[in-house]
Amino acid sequence: MTSTQDSISPSEITGLLLAGGRGSRMGGIDKGLQNFNGSPLAMHAVLRLGMQVGEVMINANRNLAAYESFGVPVWPDSLADYAGPLAGFLTGLERCETPYLLTVPCDTPLFPLDLASRLAEAMAADDAEIAMVSAPEAAEPGAAPVLRPQPVFCLLRTALLESLVNFTQSGGRKIDAWTAQHRTVLVPFDRPGDAPDAFFNANTLAELHALENR
Repeated sequence: MTSTQDSISPSEITGLLLAGGRGSRMGGIDKGLQNFNGSPLAMHAVLRLGMQVGEVMINANRNLAAYESFGVPVWPDSLADYAGPLAGFLTGLERCETPYLLTVPCDTPLFPLDLASRLAEAMAADDAEIAMVSAPEAAEPGAAPVLRPQPVFCLLRTALLESLVNFTQSGGRKIDAWTAQHRTVLVPFDRPGDAPDAFFNANTLAELHALENR
């Protein structure tokens, strides 16, 4: 186990792009393959991840050949019926060959370039099992933003695989219900200079187009 004095190097982290959803809020299209500034949305996330970690892989459940063309391994859910992001976590932990797994969704192309380093620093400092992003988010239009957990942006110890297998086999599907069982540190991304929309996820094509060229 990593002690509070140790640091976590990028080579010890595998990045996992979560692209296994139904895309229901985009009419059922494969969100990660939608055009964003001239290339597939998911490709932007793969490139940003690749700058921060040792290895990258993708969790996808359809159009596997298209994702494989990105040049990284692609793995479908091991759970049936589009079981949600936690199914992606499980697939990633099953396939991960490094001590740590960093998860990011395919629909947030502007996540910070220091995401991995800040989560790793917090995990080591707190001797945590999970480091989760907390980012500014407005509860309603015009309201002042407040920090909210972003559970699909997680740095996980790969040793949590057995715990997640047990949780999902008992029918658990909610990320926060599982992470609550483990030492989790919330890492705020609200420093001066942090982009306020770095964790904005595009749920509709209109939102995706609004994100372009920011």
